[in-house]
Amino acid sequence: MPAVTVPDITVLPRIIEPDPVVARQRAVLQLTTAPSGYEGEGFPVRRAFAGALLEDLDPFIHLDQMGEVEYAPGEAKGTPWHPHRGFETVTYMLDGVFEHSDSNGGGGVITNGDTQWMTAGAGILHIEKPPEWLVSQGGLFHGFQLWVNLPRDQKLAQPRYQDIRAGEVSLASSPDGGALVRVIAGEVSGHRGPGSTYTPMTLVHATLSPGARMVLPWRADYNALAYVLAGRGTIGAEDRPAQLGQLAVFGPGNALTFAADALQDAPSPALDVLVLGGRPIREPVAWMGPFVMNTREEVIQAFDDYRAGRLGTVPAAHAIASVHGTPNALQETRSAD
Repeated sequence: MPAVTVPDITVLPRIIEPDPVVARQRAVLQLTTAPSGYEGEGFPVRRAFAGALLEDLDPFIHLDQMGEVEYAPGEAKGTPWHPHRGFETVTYMLDGVFEHSDSNGGGGVITNGDTQWMTAGAGILHIEKPPEWLVSQGGLFHGFQLWVNLPRDQKLAQPRYQDIRAGEVSLASSPDGGALVRVIAGEVSGHRGPGSTYTPMTLVHATLSPGARMVLPWRADYNALAYVLAGRGTIGAEDRPAQLGQLAVFGPGNALTFAADALQDAPSPALDVLVLGGRPIREPVAWMGPFVMNTREEVIQAFDDYRAGRLGTVPAAHAIASVHGTPNALQETRSAD
């Protein structure tokens, strides 16, 4: 899991841990295990948010861990062209290569440690796929895709695309140098990531060496989630054991604690954790497939607009494919006021 690494972690700026006298450690309210499934044209994913309540995830909607899989020649798969409206997709590659194209002319190729941040807003068509050389040769593929909700007054914002290179993320270490912290968006202990967000949020990828312990300061007005991408360790004030494929939902507080087991399994030499949180939007959510809106009527309108071609046009060089997404049925929820 290379993502972004450094030859000498001791030269990085350090995370300033909260004063233990005034820090309010967040406890783990829920620990869930992601079920496995398939997305797009058939690439394997872990549904990281399965089992958690939308109101606990707010402002996030959906998270897939894509892979980790070693493709044989001819096996690599992507998605067909499909629409989105009402939210943002954040795709972060750990290993392998993914190509993105959209109906606004945005897109590019992302590889180890790169992020593509697409604001669907009012509506866009896009496609994600491995490059032809990866399909023919095979190779390692591992990453994640996060869906970030947009507030009601920004649901129909102009679509945009951010291409965030691995070298642009903010890097820091724990005070003892045992953990590498990559800040992709938001801010932690004065270290700000390059991602520009409509919804106030923070997104961090942390790697803890065996036996390392780390305390992250965390905004009290943000919720807090942690998903284990690899390895084993403990999470939260009560040192709750967690491993690959598990999501922790935290309670209130302003500090998050993580620790890596001294002994790790051979395929995972360290504890890798995706830490994310944001200011809850607390608005109704109506979600069906690729559309995340506030009401059922708005979702129906999104489908009508898609069928009428009002969400964009697939470039002539590409074939139009059908709508895809998850889940298959309309979800309507109302967050607490």
